[in-house]
Amino acid sequence: MDEALTLLAQNDDAKILAGGHSLLPAMKLRLAEPAALIDLGRIADLNYIREQDGRIAIGAMATHFDIESSELLREKCPLLTELAPMIGDVQVRNRGTFGGSLVHADPAADWPAAVLALDAEMDIAGPNGRRTVKATEFFVDMMQSAVQPNEILCEIRVPMTAKSVAYVKTAQKASGFAIAGVAVVLNKEGRSVSVGVSAKPFRAHAVEKELQGQDLTPENIRHAAMKTAEGIEPLSDIHASAEFRAHLAQVNCRRALARASG
Repeated sequence: MDEALTLLAQNDDAKILAGGHSLLPAMKLRLAEPAALIDLGRIADLNYIREQDGRIAIGAMATHFDIESSELLREKCPLLTELAPMIGDVQVRNRGTFGGSLVHADPAADWPAAVLALDAEMDIAGPNGRRTVKATEFFVDMMQSAVQPNEILCEIRVPMTAKSVAYVKTAQKASGFAIAGVAVVLNKEGRSVSVGVSAKPFRAHAVEKELQGQDLTPENIRHAAMKTAEGIEPLSDIHASAEFRAHLAQVNCRRALARASG
């Protein structure tokens, strides 16, 4: 890890290579032309899933399949194992990494909404040591995270939860990317609903507030889900208009709440 940070500091135009499923396509299209690549693939200290201080710590180089197949996560943080099989295809899940996806901050990615719903913490290493950033502050804008050019995301910590969780998305058929994804976590502290339809994922606080102190009946869920995109500007592109994305967010929020509460 120290060597990787030193190399990053010595090369102004270097890029970190994790799984490569975002960076390499960009390079093929000449959208990214780094002078050097720093491959993190052999740093064993970045690939683990373990219980630690009452939470679960996941190394940034853990692959989507590592998460999908983790018995520890299936038992103690099932939202992640439920979501992982929905990402891409087998090849992508075997090579793509948890940390790489989060740092890339693609608005169509699945992990950002999940870590936001879980209120995760991210450990970031840089030339001045390590710092911790909460998920609410990690996603800055479209394709922009809190990780600076001279830093490396090294660990993600998530809480242990009950099995009352769900992730529902409408996928773009060719790529599997989310046109609208909603993650729900129901626990003793309250109800957490996070949505991916805009430039960065957001907590649907209007939905959470609407459900506060309420039973999760079909009628209450339907009424609360109508507020999913309240105050948000959904993206509009070739896959879906902003209006349709807002509609999908409401539908998927209703389905996710019903699944989690069931």
